[in-house]
Amino acid sequence: MTLAEDNGPERGGDDLLAAEYVLGVLSADERQIVSRRIDADTDFARLVDGWEVRLSPMAAAYPEIEPPASVKTALDRRLFASTAPAPAEARAGLWSSLAFWRGLAAAAVAALAIYIAVPYLNPPVAQPQARLVASLTADGSDVKYLAIYDAAHHEVGLSHVSGERAAGKDFELWMIEGKNPPVSMGVIPVGSTAHIVVSPAAQQKLAQGAVLAVSLEPAGGSPTGQPTGPVVAAGDLKSI
Repeated sequence: MTLAEDNGPERGGDDLLAAEYVLGVLSADERQIVSRRIDADTDFARLVDGWEVRLSPMAAAYPEIEPPASVKTALDRRLFASTAPAPAEARAGLWSSLAFWRGLAAAAVAALAIYIAVPYLNPPVAQPQARLVASLTADGSDVKYLAIYDAAHHEVGLSHVSGERAAGKDFELWMIEGKNPPVSMGVIPVGSTAHIVVSPAAQQKLAQGAVLAVSLEPAGGSPTGQPTGPVVAAGDLKSI
């Protein structure tokens, strides 16, 4: 039965129409017409309420189940065909969303800007080379030392490879920076190995790669603060 067939005022026609409405078998256009009639016709609204009461026990006999996701997609496509996304669009989802990619691009640009700006806003403190090494030798001299500057412990470790100091003489270690006068780092103790503590003033200069030199001085070291004897070994500090 359709609305077109329900032309008479007889109760049977309205009753069946109300039942069809409650069962949901009317077309979309017919449901809109019946919905307007329910609002305007109190007697017809009572018929609809009666059928809802009579038919509701039928639903109790069926357990609730979770409908497949495809049902929702099909309903949306049927009811909102003009606005619902096409199946391919629905499957594409987030990956085809222009707003998503614009947002992702904006976030990437912001992250890149932060990555670039942070070093300038908070420049890292320059760390000295952990260790520098120099092989100290000289032409015409048999004196050889291997020197290692340990920036973490602020000391120069010396390994005596060869060459002996003359009686009543000492070897003295010097730091030479460019054309500046040599700076004494102390007398080298006798032995196969030695450690000389580096003063705060010399630490930065050594870290930048100064030259180390060994001179032969009177016992106890140079009396003038500058080398007085021959330089018997020298070498540049380089990164290990």
